Amino acid sequence: MEFIVQKVGMSRIISTPSQAVTLLKVLSTKVCKIEENGKALVAYAKGKSINKSIEGNQKKYNLSKEFNQFASLKVSNTELGDLDLSSLVGGKVVKVSFKTKGRGFSGAMRRWNFQGGPAAHGSRFHRRLGSIGNREWPGRVQPGKKMAGHYGNELVSVRSQIISFDSQSSILVLKGSVSGFNGAYGKVTILEGKGGK
Repeated sequence: MEFIVQKVGMSRIISTPSQAVTLLKVLSTKVCKIEENGKALVAYAKGKSINKSIEGNQKKYNLSKEFNQFASLKVSNTELGDLDLSSLVGGKVVKVSFKTKGRGFSGAMRRWNFQGGPAAHGSRFHRRLGSIGNREWPGRVQPGKKMAGHYGNELVSVRSQIISFDSQSSILVLKGSVSGFNGAYGKVTILEGKGGK
């Protein structure tokens, strides 16, 4: 089963020993169409974007204006309506997918954690990349060379464990940390089988 979530932030469980947790809000999701392969077309609210295709789907599936995003998820529902959240019980192992914080165009030291050169006076090599080529062979820059460029905004998935789920406020508490900024949208997938494998 898969769920669309929004990151609230991090907190801590006061116990012995103390444990860092991440709080995720499970979004209110409507199941619009159930397909044969166990997946379903679902609608959820995200921002205020609207266009003709969204309006057409809202009219087709009899949805209110707030449900302006659509996705295909693996669900346990057998009927249309609200998404079934009963499988979000404590102790289950889940895969959490979020995009990392976008950091724009960054230099090689920030992006790849390079050491850089001496900071002393007289040095001409402070935060520069340094040599990137070879000698006679191959006479070009190798593909995949660690250089300055776009940093962040990449999809990262981590395995975590559900600590608790509050059905009243739809807050899911996960062990440890996940990628992304507070307010970011992501997906939680419940891993089937023993130990979540």
